[in-house]
Amino acid sequence: MQRDRHNVVRAPSRPRRAPKPSLGGLFGSLFAGLMNAFELVMSPLQRLLGVRGMAYIFLLPNLIIFGVFVLFPMVLNVYFALTGGTALFPQNRPFVGTQNFETLLSCTNYLDPNTCQEDRFWRALRNTGFFVVFQVSGTVFFSLLTALVLNRRILWRGFFRSVYFYPVLLSPVVVALVWKWMLQRNGLLNAILVSLGGQPELFLLNANWAMFWAIFVNIWANMGFYTLILLAGLQSIPKELYDAAAMDGAGRFQSLRNLTLPLLMPTLLVVLVLSLIRGVQTFDEVFVLTGGGPGTSTLFIIQYIYNTGFSGQVQRFGLAAAASVLVGAALLVFTLVQLRIGRSRPA
Repeated sequence: MQRDRHNVVRAPSRPRRAPKPSLGGLFGSLFAGLMNAFELVMSPLQRLLGVRGMAYIFLLPNLIIFGVFVLFPMVLNVYFALTGGTALFPQNRPFVGTQNFETLLSCTNYLDPNTCQEDRFWRALRNTGFFVVFQVSGTVFFSLLTALVLNRRILWRGFFRSVYFYPVLLSPVVVALVWKWMLQRNGLLNAILVSLGGQPELFLLNANWAMFWAIFVNIWANMGFYTLILLAGLQSIPKELYDAAAMDGAGRFQSLRNLTLPLLMPTLLVVLVLSLIRGVQTFDEVFVLTGGGPGTSTLFIIQYIYNTGFSGQVQRFGLAAAASVLVGAALLVFTLVQLRIGRSRPA
């Protein structure tokens, strides 16, 4: 037995294979190399500028992007507003001062666009004002109502929160095309009317219907975003306040009026400002849905700027730039007024 034990032949051990480099390890090595190269550049800068000065270095890329794509176009737009002609390049445009602004603001009666030199501008301005009043008020009202409902413990609450936010994820052009398909003469809505014994309506060829559907589609497409903001504001209100109000005998309506709305007012102000700016800047949905028609019944100010500067037979860049400057100034004034009113309210 001892001999057999010593005479056992052992199998030769297999050489161990080197582990294959993984994709994660490759990316880790690449990231480490980049960080080392980044440190070689940043360490001398930090010694030169100090810790506080490094903040400007990290902000520099964003500042460059902001300057190139936001600040420079704004300055160029103001320059175009002060020049005339149809030339595109700035060096070929003659300086005309405030002539473009005078053309836009030249009216005998500002309440009657027919008496204005640039009547389409005032029609677009009047349509935009009408649209903004009903679109903003409708958006804020339905967003608040939806947020109040979704803040309660209802069945399938998570599902409905997703459903109401889903239209925000869609492209405005897609939204307008879907609703245009439903509202055309042979569309889904007219098919339902005919099946119920009614007559088909030309929704997009009637001035009143066209404005109504422009407002409705815009509210439908954007209210999910504002509902999410208001829902976050509602969830930030402590539940203990409602418990204390219930102990004092306050009903649901009293809690809503005296507790929820005052505490939600800062969030409502944000929603109001954002929806106002978004309403004035409306272009995509209405342009695809109605094209500004019938006639000029749904011609809004942004489409007027687009038509004047780019799609007309004569491209009047100066006049379009002047109109955009006036719109920007009006939005700035409205925003400052709203913020001023919000800050003046007692806490």
